[in-house]
Amino acid sequence: MTKEKIPTTPSVLALRTQEADFTLHPYPYEERGGTKRAASKLGVDEHCVIKTLVMEDETGKPLIILMHGDKEVSTKSLARIIGVKSISPCNPVIAEKHSGYKVGGTSPFGTKKIMPVYMEATIADLPEIFINAGSRGLLARMPSAELIRILKPVYVSVAI
Repeated sequence: MTKEKIPTTPSVLALRTQEADFTLHPYPYEERGGTKRAASKLGVDEHCVIKTLVMEDETGKPLIILMHGDKEVSTKSLARIIGVKSISPCNPVIAEKHSGYKVGGTSPFGTKKIMPVYMEATIADLPEIFINAGSRGLLARMPSAELIRILKPVYVSVAI
C-alpha cells in the first residue's frame, strides 16, 4: 500500500513548532470549489470549515480575516470596527506575496508577512474547526481554542 504524500508546508511547520493539537485531512482540491467542496469531501459541516481571507485597507496594508465557510465578510463593518476607510479583498497575486500561499491554499499559520488576524467571534464557539494547512486540498482539524491560542486573533462580528 502506498501512503499519500502530505506536503510539509510553512503552516504545518508553524503548527508543529507551536506544539499544536491538530490532524491533517487531505481532500481532492477543485478549482473554485471553496469551503463547500472541502466540507462535502470531508463529510463535515461547512460552518466549521474556516476561510482564511487576505484583505487590505485603502492604503494597501494587508490583514487576515477568518470566517465561517458558509458566511461572507461585511467589509464595511470590518472597516468601521478597525477604524479604516475601506477594506477589500487583495488581488490574488498580492495576497500570495503577503501570505506565501496560493489562493485556495491560504493558511493563517506560517505566513510570509506578519499581518493582523481578525476572526469572526462565533468561530470561538465551535468545539473544533477545519482550516487550510497551507496547500490546496489540505485542511488541519483542531480545537478552536488552539487556533485562538496560536494566532491570538482580534474578535469581530462581521459575518453576513
